[in-house]
Formats: sequence, structure tokens, C-alpha cells
Amino acid sequence: MIAILYFLTIYGLERLGSSTIWKPWFRGLLADYAYVIGTIFWVGFSHIPGNLKATHVSFVPITRAFYPTQSRGWLIHFWELDAKWVFAALPFGFLVMLLFYYDHARQFPLKKPAGFHWDFFLLGCTTFLAGITGIPMPNGLVPQLNDIQAPVHTDSLTIYETSLRTIATSEGEGAEIHRPIITATAVVEQRLSHFLMGLLIIGTMTRPLLIVLHTMPAAVFAGVFFTVGWGSIESNGILQKLIFLARENRFIQRDEPLLTVRRRKIALYIACQAVGVTATVAISQTIAAIGFPILIIALIPFRVWVMPRWFSAEELDVMDDLTANNSAVLASLGGPPRFPGQPDNERFRSAR
Repeated sequence: MIAILYFLTIYGLERLGSSTIWKPWFRGLLADYAYVIGTIFWVGFSHIPGNLKATHVSFVPITRAFYPTQSRGWLIHFWELDAKWVFAALPFGFLVMLLFYYDHARQFPLKKPAGFHWDFFLLGCTTFLAGITGIPMPNGLVPQLNDIQAPVHTDSLTIYETSLRTIATSEGEGAEIHRPIITATAVVEQRLSHFLMGLLIIGTMTRPLLIVLHTMPAAVFAGVFFTVGWGSIESNGILQKLIFLARENRFIQRDEPLLTVRRRKIALYIACQAVGVTATVAISQTIAAIGFPILIIALIPFRVWVMPRWFSAEELDVMDDLTANNSAVLASLGGPPRFPGQPDNERFRSAR
């Protein structure tokens, strides 16, 4: 219950940031610190005396300062392994590398291409350290990656502007519709907050902060994943296309790009996506779960050579636009991709 209520708290505060309630600076403050506000409140709630104590809320387990939770040393004894396991690990390392390339956020106006390479260099260093210490890989720390922590952090560094759009109606003089238009104008691209967060994580291994962490119910962390998961569902392309197909035609905005695509082609595209998702989820539930990036990478030749036989270039531009279309990210990757038979002018038009 705490996890669900924590999720609803965070979701409500973040939605408040894109509303018209209160002044922009105040609702922006609530949205930026939604996780902080929600965490403090629900951690305090879990310690209310009385009947709540009888529910035996599970709290985060801790150990002594600067020591792993499990009973082992800091380093994995990789030097005791046979050489064959090094070669056995290479394909899995390659799969992990692939994960860092196919998942990019597109909603943030980033402007520093060089930082892309620097971030991946640091990511390689930290992944190496994570490997020899046996801790989870820090792939969520790259601002361009659409991972768990990254969009939350990047969003907090994004500058939004709210403008007013006035729409005149035919109901008489003074009858107008006012709509807020929220636009991301810039991102404060810096590395100080990343560095400070890293120092704070080290600080949580000290005894005083370990005691503080022990006061946090495990349900709060479950609520974080509820929040992240729901955010992915809301922005999911499959769901948006299904809603479009189910919506009554007269209530669809006339500038909706999907109106230029035949409905049966949209249904076929959704079916292709559903097959890919089903296969990926299915393999992740088996002993071969580490191989799920292979299925995802296999969708690239499927998109390049098979789907153009089923859909026109205009239909694919609408339903499968570039995920990483930010000019800074594309510059770091050598420009937008060029599909077979696509001229250069079409290549750069689709990147826009």
C-alpha cells in the first residue's frame, strides 16, 4: 500500500508541475522535488505508532560501514577464474554495450555533442569498477539514455516555459479558449550534480547515514519502480497508437500525423511491435535472459529491409520516426542513419 501511495504522490506532484495551478516557480519546485517530498512523507508515515506498527513493515537492511551487504570482501576474486571464463564473458559484455546505444531520450534539447563521448568513456570506467566489485552497472547515469535515473535527473535540469495560446470561438465577443503551452527551452548541461550525487552515495555507506537508510521502508523503492514503469507506459508508442485507433474520428485533432496513415497499416505496425515485445519478454523469463538484446538488435535489419516492403517511406516517417533525433546526439553518432534507397535530403528531413 505504501508503494502504491508513494507512486500516486510522485505522479500527482509531477503532473502538478505541468498544470496551471499556483505560480510557475512554485509548481516547478514541487515537480522538481517530487521524489524528495514523497520519500520524506512516506518514510515518516511508516513510523507512525499504533496499528501501523503491527503490520511489520519491511525496512532496508544494512550492514557495517563501508562493507558489502553480503558477507564477502569488496573485490570479486576474478583472478582465481580460469582463462576460459574471460572469453565466455566477452559476448555478454558485447550485449551490455549494445544496451547503451539503442535507447536514447529525445525530449531534451541537449546541445553538447562532445559530452556524449565523454559520458560513454566514464561509463566504461565505472562499468569496469562495477564488474570487479560486484555491484550493479551504472548505465542509468548517461543523460541521453532513457533509463531509470537519467530522465528524472535530466528533467530536473530542464528549463520549461509556459506560454498562453488563445483560441477564438464563435460563441460571441469575448468567448475564448485559453490553453497553456509548455515548452522545454534548454537543459542546464553540467556535471556538478552528477558528481555530488556520487559523493552522496559514498556518504550513505557511513554509519550515521546507514542508520538513516534503515528507517526507509522497502516499499518506497518499489514505489520508485512503479513511477518509472508508469512513465514508460504513458509515453509508449504502442499504447498511443491503440488509443488513436479506438478514438472516435470526429474528436481527433486534424493535425494528427497518424491521420495520414491507413488504419490497417497502423494495425499491422502495432502487430509487428507486439511480436517484438512478446519475444523479448518471453526470452527474459528463461535461462537465456541475457540474450534479449540480440532480439532487439535483430529488429534493426527487420526495420531496414523488411518493413519498407510493407510500408511506404511516408508511413514509416510517421509511425517510426528517429528515436534519437536531437542534433547533438546525432552529431556524436555521425549523423542520422541512411536507409537503403533513401536520398540524403530525405535523411536529414527525417532527422528534423
